[in-house]
Amino acid sequence: MTRTLNRREFVAVGAATLAGAAVAKPLLGQAPALFVPKGIRPVVIASANGNRFRNGGPVTCVERAFRMMTEGSDVLDSLVAGVNIVELDPEELSVGYGGYPNAEGVVQLDASCMHGPRKRAGAVAALEGVRTPSLVAQRVMEETDHHLLVGRGAQDFARSMGFKIEEDLNTPKSRQLWLEWKRRIDPDHWLDPKKRADAGFRAGLGMVAEGLIDREHFYGTINCSGVNTKGEICGVTTTSGLAWKIPGRVGDSPILGAGLYVEDRVGAAGSTGRGEANLYGLSSFLIVELLRQGRTPKDAGLEALRRIVANTLERRLRDPKGRPNFQVDFYILDAKGDYAGVSMFPSKFAVCTEKGAETLATSSLFPEWPTR
Repeated sequence: MTRTLNRREFVAVGAATLAGAAVAKPLLGQAPALFVPKGIRPVVIASANGNRFRNGGPVTCVERAFRMMTEGSDVLDSLVAGVNIVELDPEELSVGYGGYPNAEGVVQLDASCMHGPRKRAGAVAALEGVRTPSLVAQRVMEETDHHLLVGRGAQDFARSMGFKIEEDLNTPKSRQLWLEWKRRIDPDHWLDPKKRADAGFRAGLGMVAEGLIDREHFYGTINCSGVNTKGEICGVTTTSGLAWKIPGRVGDSPILGAGLYVEDRVGAAGSTGRGEANLYGLSSFLIVELLRQGRTPKDAGLEALRRIVANTLERRLRDPKGRPNFQVDFYILDAKGDYAGVSMFPSKFAVCTEKGAETLATSSLFPEWPTR
């Protein structure tokens, strides 16, 4: 004998049936549900200068970025606000205002940013006259259909966006160091461009050896990436580039996949150090792809460094032991909030978590710096 359902039973059975149907067979054309991984640890990671410079204020780059991000600000907005501290600090000679000028004494800046959730990016290169190139790169991302603007075009764009264009971004300190470099390489005027370039590189390394230039900053740059509790990932890189570079030289920092790469729900990687070495293998892209395949941040970064070593064939770029004679660092995080700083030779990196900001030792491929 069939029992008649009362109204309450009928409603309960109907609801359960509909719920089961929804799980078993999604509606045609409906996107699959996105399940955000639980237990994501918010983190901001950066090169070591991200936990050193304060521009006269109370917080460092990673501290500002982490606080803004965890209080609900957009991840990229938070990271850019963080690196602005470093760009504006005249004591940081490898980024922004007061960064090392090129061979003609002109400060030219590069920057890039990537917004993981929005799948958007922007960059500028060889930009003159703007202290905060990271903000201009972000406006390229937000206001144009392009990724990269360079030189005079980048400056014209910045002007049109309301940025102040300054005649000279040198500080007395950066100009003094440039004059010292010029004195060393050009006492009687070099006529052979190759000899001049070689002499310039040797003079720069000599200034490093004498402590006039921090060896970690000869190539410059700050990279900063972050992931919030929603798993949203963004990154930014900004630099004045190689000290005393040929005017117009652009390194890896503004190039997607080289100085910075972000894949939302996978991870982010950025770099400092010799940009030319990093450009050859698009190492940041490689690292994120390795994260996608299940590698840990540390293992992915060390693999990228091994490939740089394998691609470094010229004798002038190797030390007597056959190792690269330059530094490359990577700052890596994945979608769970795991992170690592790795480097060719021993170095430091900055990180900020719920425990606060720390400066930690990187995992290095080689245990000591190269000999000459």
